[in-house]
Amino acid sequence: MDWLRQVFWENEVGNALLRVLLFVLPILTLVPGLIWWERRLLSWMQDRIGPNRVGPFGLLQPIADGVKLFFKEDITPKAVDGLIYFIAPAVALFPAFALGATLPWGPNLKLTPIADVNIGVLYIMAISSLGVYGVVLAGYASNNKYSLLGGLRASAQLISYELAMGMALASIVLATGSLRLTDMVKAQEGPLWGAVPQVQNWFIFTPFGFIAALIFAICVIAETNRAPFDLPEAENELIAGYHTEYSSMKFAVFFMGEYAAMFIFSGVFATVFLGGWHAVPINWSALGMEQVAHWNGLLAPLFFLGKCALGITFFIWLRATLPRLRYDQLMSLGWKSLLPMGVFNFIVVATWILTTSLYGIGGGIATAVGAFAVIIFFTTRIAKSANANVEFLEKRTITMESGKGDPKPQEVNA
Repeated sequence: MDWLRQVFWENEVGNALLRVLLFVLPILTLVPGLIWWERRLLSWMQDRIGPNRVGPFGLLQPIADGVKLFFKEDITPKAVDGLIYFIAPAVALFPAFALGATLPWGPNLKLTPIADVNIGVLYIMAISSLGVYGVVLAGYASNNKYSLLGGLRASAQLISYELAMGMALASIVLATGSLRLTDMVKAQEGPLWGAVPQVQNWFIFTPFGFIAALIFAICVIAETNRAPFDLPEAENELIAGYHTEYSSMKFAVFFMGEYAAMFIFSGVFATVFLGGWHAVPINWSALGMEQVAHWNGLLAPLFFLGKCALGITFFIWLRATLPRLRYDQLMSLGWKSLLPMGVFNFIVVATWILTTSLYGIGGGIATAVGAFAVIIFFTTRIAKSANANVEFLEKRTITMESGKGDPKPQEVNA
């Protein structure tokens, strides 16, 4: 045991290797479970059976599917761009693992995160943007017009939501005063709104944090190409989208990247808005319950995984509930709603911080509420003036010709 401690705890290289293994191995083992959970949950929501034959409750079905894909014939079209065609799946899988390296899933810095970088939020924005390259390169290299359209859609999608995501995270950075994710978790351990020491100040419980969390959640759904923003793989328009020409394990790697990204972004959301690895928003130390606080730290990885599981369930719930948006609806949502909302929220947070430092907590809250009211007023006025210039189509009717059994024509509203 002493040599294990020396190699993996006291040695910097060994300790870094330990942190990597503690992150990578659970992700690789959890992906099949996530696939099973989505298929089972969708079956319950849609009143059908789902996987239930291979193993108890169908638990071994993802493993059977993986074995099938591994031994499936690997077909490579002749006209593809060979190098890019083979690199694209790996590029799609890389960002999820790179992002997870900065997530703290417990209080012990010897075990997590892999790299506690001081530009954590900027790192998240930079690496998450690389995910679209795998989709774009796959569509381009396939030499298929529909696959190329799917890749181009992914790139246009990125431009639409990436700015709004940045503004949502910038609001939290402004309130925290740090880009480091571990500092954000520590900031949420403080008193709620600076006034209730028994309750932790999770950002989702603050007005600006709730708005930022809403924007970030919508952007993350678009980031992972999940319904209702799964336009790059819209089967009714683009056959199967950007991965049409892929088969066997190359096809499976795209979905491994998608599920891993869902898990990691759920972890990012939990870290920034839901108190990180803390189980509940209660300050046990302030209540004099030091033993409970100690067990909260020991069981921190389980609590963090539980929050990630809730995020995955939210992704699946949306897929079973909402229909796919049109492409123009996605662009309109990103540019006309999410981005202005994120900018206005950032302005409110900046105003609150400035006035709090000058006039105290009361003046800060009053000024922030006033700024929020002014922004809502001008936003509604601008929206009304914009809608006033829109020319709506007049109501039209279509007259259907009557058949032999129906002597009267029918009018159908269009």
